[in-house]
Amino acid sequence: MGKFVVAGITQVETIVRVNKVPIEYAPLTTEVNSIYTGLGGDAYNESLALRWLGDEVEFMSIIGRDKSVEDLNPPGSKIELSTKYVVQMMEETPNCVILYDKERRRQIFEDIKDLRDKVYDMSMFAPLAGWADMVVLANANFCRPFAVAAAECGKKVAVNIRNFCREKEKYNRDFLDAATILYFSDDQLEEDPYDFIRGISKTYGTEIIIMGRGSKGVILFDKKGEFIADYKTVKTNEIVNTVGAGNALFSCFLHYYQETEDSVNSIKNALLFSSYKIGYMGTSNGFMTTEQMEQWRNLIWGIRDNGL
Repeated sequence: MGKFVVAGITQVETIVRVNKVPIEYAPLTTEVNSIYTGLGGDAYNESLALRWLGDEVEFMSIIGRDKSVEDLNPPGSKIELSTKYVVQMMEETPNCVILYDKERRRQIFEDIKDLRDKVYDMSMFAPLAGWADMVVLANANFCRPFAVAAAECGKKVAVNIRNFCREKEKYNRDFLDAATILYFSDDQLEEDPYDFIRGISKTYGTEIIIMGRGSKGVILFDKKGEFIADYKTVKTNEIVNTVGAGNALFSCFLHYYQETEDSVNSIKNALLFSSYKIGYMGTSNGFMTTEQMEQWRNLIWGIRDNGL
């Protein structure tokens, strides 16, 4: 199994299921089991998924003094996450409210407090640099030194730059330069996705690019394999909560790609893993087992070693 350093935001998330995004005004809406509050965040969710899949994970994050590191491993969780590199440097932990609908559209309200001003002690990363097979990052400001340091150590770097637009390219340059693997969402993309992906790889030399497209599936670009392909979503569960689906997909892809360097079967497994996750509420619930993934993959695509 792989050894991953994962760095990024931990936040308190309130997730609300709505009929349609954007929502129409109503003074009161009452719906049972439609609101969930708990800890989340891209890097936190990805760490949980990687641990579930059997990988060794060191999670590096910043939280507020209003939370304890013990909160990252709530009672009843089937996954235990290492928290020795989670530091309390803020008065309050970042907060987020996420509205989502059955079409996987989302509307996010985010308050990251004073996280942009915080600097993570990189001396804690140095001993892990040699240990890790891959460094997985969110594009939070405090993660910028991780991208530079990991690239200097010759490590594979995977970065989740979910909400990307051209106006943010300068901000993300350190991450784009360092990344071996990139994950984007098309939520704010205003150009042809295929042209965008090819352009990013040509400019920054990125080996693997995944673009999440919500209910339309994903686009996978593999520079070494010399292909770009569209993969539709699969259905293994009824939709309960689409928040975290992209994190599940990205982390599952990284798990299998680190193990096999087979991007095609890795993305197929990731699509299955993500489709099962959306049938559950909560960040640490609804992870498909490797045995289930094998069964579903063979059922949908047949048994094959490679090929598109």
